Amino acid sequence: MYRIYSTALVLAAVISAPRIASAQAQTETSRTVSGGGISIPGWMGKIDANEEKAGKTLADSKLSKDGAAMKVTTGPSVTYWNPANKASGNYTVTATFTEAKYMNLNSHPHPYGIMIAGNDLGTDTQSYLYCAAYGSGNFIVRGFGPAAFQMNGHGTPSDAVHKAAGPGAPVTQEIAIVVKGDKVDCVINGAVVGSYDKASLVTAGKLKSTDGIYGIRFSHNTEATVTGLTYIKQ
Repeated sequence: MYRIYSTALVLAAVISAPRIASAQAQTETSRTVSGGGISIPGWMGKIDANEEKAGKTLADSKLSKDGAAMKVTTGPSVTYWNPANKASGNYTVTATFTEAKYMNLNSHPHPYGIMIAGNDLGTDTQSYLYCAAYGSGNFIVRGFGPAAFQMNGHGTPSDAVHKAAGPGAPVTQEIAIVVKGDKVDCVINGAVVGSYDKASLVTAGKLKSTDGIYGIRFSHNTEATVTGLTYIKQ
């Protein structure tokens, strides 16, 4: 009887462990970044609606210059953009993201990446799409229209996404979104990790258009630099 009971306890612990980890991930609160706000001329930002409801503000995350790079330190999940950066038709938007110390500010991996198709940004009716990578080797394609929608689940593994050696180690991702014809592709480190019909994106409750402002997207409690943010007209 003792052996059976002990085995049952072990099985229960194994089964419940992922649920506990998931609960911890969901309850990780967004920190407040000292000296936060935006210090790069021309750039703007907006934190997520749930972060605003929790009492956070844009000043709780930080966008600054680090030499030739942009440095982002969050705080609440945030999207940054420069209104002058507009894309239309067929195009590619790309940048390189470097997490110098993987999971430096969080207890589990958080994503960062490229944002496109920004319309009505900074308002309650904003819409946009982003392709983001995790230093764990996963990626996510998600958007707001204005409610959140996901195109590939929550963190899909891909061999193309670089993995950090461990917490505190550096990891770099080259991330791009390619809009061409009737397709929108999420490209990480030169490989298409997700491809979507434009018609499935430009529809009620999702994007107003694939034309719009482009920028960068960071989840909460994350720190990385961004270099080479580039728009290429096809």
